[in-house]
Amino acid sequence: MEINKKMIRAGLIEEIIWNSGSWIFVDIGFSNKAKSCGILIENNKPSELMFNEACLAIKNHVKQSDSPINLVIEAPLSVSFDKEGNPKGRKIEKQKGKTRYWYVGPGCVVMVATQYLLNEIENLTQNFELRLFEGFVSFKKKEEKTNHSRDVILLREVVMNPVRYDSCIISGKGLKMDSTDILSSAFELSGRDYGIPPVIKIEG
Repeated sequence: MEINKKMIRAGLIEEIIWNSGSWIFVDIGFSNKAKSCGILIENNKPSELMFNEACLAIKNHVKQSDSPINLVIEAPLSVSFDKEGNPKGRKIEKQKGKTRYWYVGPGCVVMVATQYLLNEIENLTQNFELRLFEGFVSFKKKEEKTNHSRDVILLREVVMNPVRYDSCIISGKGLKMDSTDILSSAFELSGRDYGIPPVIKIEG
């Protein structure tokens, strides 16, 4: 009897290259009425989908792929606390006096959406290896409207040209504001420790 082997883990910086496996880019959202998710698979054109449609598209690709899956999700995949145990922003979440902390507003919403997505993937029965990478597309100009398709295209551009855009790739160690900060997987509370993925950061 064949033993099922499934693995979801944090990706490695050295795996951020186009030929390291199959790539999926997701600008995740959580809405009952809007097409709040942008999804881009491999060299295909991006699609804007409802949350359930995005989950289905990702699961179908995982089922059909023979290679490792590299999944980039535009949501906090790690969290930070200070030495007293209070939530604290990560280094990438503060820029020129502006903040986009993981524990405030939209950050919490997309973390919950991501947990439901990963639950869906974990329920698949076939063997697969899935590597997680965090996307961070923020600090946009006020006049810029949310564009899910554009965001996933920008994330793919970094993966396709990692040397050119090496400053956009941040290791887990580079997320601490202070050396005493405590970083962990965003999903430890649900009993899942996927590790701390590298971040692909797109500025403005």
